[in-house]
Order: sequence, then structure tokens, then C-alpha cells
Amino acid sequence: MAIIHIDRQEEAERVAALLGADVISYSDEAFREAFLAGNDIVALMACGIVVRRLAPLIVDKWTDPAVVVMSPGLRFAIPLLGGHHGANELAERLSGLGALPIVTTATEARGLEAVEVTAERQGLEVLNRESTRQTNAAILRSEIPLYALTGPAVAVAGPGVSVLVRRGEYVVGLGCNRGTSADEIFAAVRNVMAEAGVSQDEVLAYATTVRKMDETGLREGVALLGGNLVYVDDQDINGQDVEESAARLIGLRAVAEPAALFVSRRKELITRRKAIGNVTVAIAR
Repeated sequence: MAIIHIDRQEEAERVAALLGADVISYSDEAFREAFLAGNDIVALMACGIVVRRLAPLIVDKWTDPAVVVMSPGLRFAIPLLGGHHGANELAERLSGLGALPIVTTATEARGLEAVEVTAERQGLEVLNRESTRQTNAAILRSEIPLYALTGPAVAVAGPGVSVLVRRGEYVVGLGCNRGTSADEIFAAVRNVMAEAGVSQDEVLAYATTVRKMDETGLREGVALLGGNLVYVDDQDINGQDVEESAARLIGLRAVAEPAALFVSRRKELITRRKAIGNVTVAIAR
């Protein structure tokens, strides 16, 4: 974490002592260096300066660091960026110095908890991030149910349902011939993951095409791996930039690689599709 200040060394040191952060004097490159390093930032200066420095750096709310602005005298703590991703919580921590948190995210401003905050509190991750806008809007209108499925289970989630899963860096894409057994799928996936140096605990989800929803062996194989199986529709499969495979015969560019890429965060293949018997496996992150 970085405390960036303009001529407010004493205040910066007080904040740093509370948060265990580094103190950085303002310069043309201070924000860029801290931001690109992924450090959360507390800025002791005017909001306008911070906005101008951050504008060229902002990429994605799920990956950008949290930024809080503090006013002179440490009177106010204003989450400026990443409210649901650490900034609101950081502002609350700064109340330990007497600062008043100025929280503007709609849910928290009404005393409610956004789905991203629920996930963070439970040590989980939102699998389908595009769902959070609809989910949070529903939270603002009324209470919405929270279902916990301990599995094995099959859940069909619409675009307004946020799915929370254990955290992980990797997504394993799967394809298989019809009728492939759970044991064969389990063994093939374990083999490819071992070669890639990926453990089961590092997997966010396993992904395949919706056309495999009736494959019992696939569902049971993923259950043996202790994971979550996500079905990707044809449009999203064919929207990925991958080399075609034999799946083109059924109207798909491929299965394992595009399914893994679509669900993954960085959209980066680390293991190209590998066929083992009746199973094809690819890994993305």
C-alpha cells in the first residue's frame, strides 16, 4: 500500500503507521508506479489532482487497485476508485484517525452489502462478473435470496444471478467424447494439471460447452476434482480467438480452449488443448 502526499509528511506518516504502508512524495510518476504495481493508494491531496493522474491508468474495476483520497487535516476519507474492491473498507479503517468515511457506492450508502463485498467477506470470488450490476440493482430494490449449494448439484443461473465460488487463478477447459467416464476425465485432467504445475486448489472453475450438459461422466469427473463446472454457450465459444478443432463439424471453433478462455480472468492460455484418450484439456488464466 502506498501513501502519496503533497507537502503533508506528518499526516502521511500517521496514515502509514495505521496501515503499515509506504510513504511516497508526490511526483509525476508516483501514481503510475504505485498503480501499475497493484498497490492500494491513499492520496493526501485534492481529488482533482488524483482524478487527472488516475484517468490514463484505469483499466478494469476488478483489477485496478483501490484508491482513497484524504482531505487536509485527515478530516474525510473518500473512496475514489474500487469502492467494492477494498476502497470502502480502507476508508472505514481510516476512521481510526478520526476521518469521516464518505462512501458513495449505492448499496453501502443505504446500509446494504454489494455482492462483491459478500464474496470478499466469505473468501470467495464472483465467477460471472457481468452479473453484479443486475444483482446489486436487485439488492437496492429489496432483499434477494442467498442459496448455498454444497453439491453435487446442477444449477442453471441466469444473467442476473451472481455465482460465488472459491478463489482460483486458473480455468480448466474440457471437451470429451460422448459417454466418457468420470474416472477417465478425472485422470486426464489430473495429468495435464500436473504437467502444468497447477493444483486443484488453484482452479477457479472447469468449463465446457452447453452441448455437454447431459454428459454425466463430465459432471461427475469435475465433482471428483472438487470443482465447479461452467457451461459456455455457442456464441461465447465461437467468440474466442483460437485455432479450429474437430468441433467445427458441430459448428464450434473448438471446445476446451475457448471455454477456458471465456471464463478466465486474464484471457491467457497457459496449456494448449491436449487430447488424452477421449478427453481434451486446456488451461487458461
